[in-house]
Amino acid sequence: MAFVDELLKKAKAANKTIVLCEGEDKRVVEAASKIVKDGIAKIILIASDEDIKKSGSTADLSGVTIVDPAKDANADKYAEILFKAREGKINKKTGQAEYADVAAAKEYILKDHTMYGALILKAGDADGFVSGACHSTANTLRPGLQVIKTAPGFKTVSSCFIMVAPECGNKYVPEGVAVFGDCAINIEPSAEELADIAIASADTAKKIGGIEPRVAMLSFSTKGSGNDAKFYDTVTKVQKATELAKEAAPDLALDGEFQFDAAVAPEVGELKAPGSKVAGHANTFIFPNINAGNIGYKICQRMGGWMAIGPVCQGFAKPLNDLSRGCNVEDIIATVAVTALQA
Repeated sequence: MAFVDELLKKAKAANKTIVLCEGEDKRVVEAASKIVKDGIAKIILIASDEDIKKSGSTADLSGVTIVDPAKDANADKYAEILFKAREGKINKKTGQAEYADVAAAKEYILKDHTMYGALILKAGDADGFVSGACHSTANTLRPGLQVIKTAPGFKTVSSCFIMVAPECGNKYVPEGVAVFGDCAINIEPSAEELADIAIASADTAKKIGGIEPRVAMLSFSTKGSGNDAKFYDTVTKVQKATELAKEAAPDLALDGEFQFDAAVAPEVGELKAPGSKVAGHANTFIFPNINAGNIGYKICQRMGGWMAIGPVCQGFAKPLNDLSRGCNVEDIIATVAVTALQA
């Protein structure tokens, strides 16, 4: 795909170092090999010799920096960083300090490679972090929230998928690239969080997707045509989020609330939302909750043949991205390229 080729070209020029945390996974090992061979990025792969052996991969790892936490000379440094970042934090289950001392923090990170990768990033020994091929989103993002934390000006950590149209193209998205958010992190975002997600996703659409964002706030209702106040009141939430996003980013092409057809099809947009500059022409789609977003991107991917790059995380102080556990080698490579461009 032309978009992916351009993405990889830009990543090569960026020449960043990305840490991959799951050296026990065959897909990750093979992606690491190909990324370094093709010059897309420098790779730190967290794994022991036994991990790589168990992965079943026979990929050539020459040029890949392999870090085994149990043997790494930097382990004490990373343990100190974790201890200081979490000092004073109480474990809700035990009522005790999360880490009694640096030694306790070190004992923990030697077993948790995802946290170890986040600490490599926090220390400045890598430019970005990618994990999640064999760990849940919660396990992948927890170290980010605990030690990387949010970027200045961001209240909400969120995610989006960069959706790339199949080679045959799509008449409704002529650019061939769309952005879907949030499909992976925020389960039932508030109006305020939804507004943050919209603005962050628009930024990703422009900086990574290479498109001028036209943002549609999605609902089962278009401009008040539906009402679910008796049940969940999501229509009002999306309406409020639209207002908040417009106030925070007045120059952004953003509107709603829209049903998907009103957002993407010009003939429907003109009928249901006359006068809107976004209706019928959207390329950045903000879903009301994770149910809609996750289902929507997977329908697009599996039935429509679109490539889903991500989830791309937004709002962290340093680039940290999560993989779908259903990812393939090409997905991992693309996510590494995105992470390099965020750095």
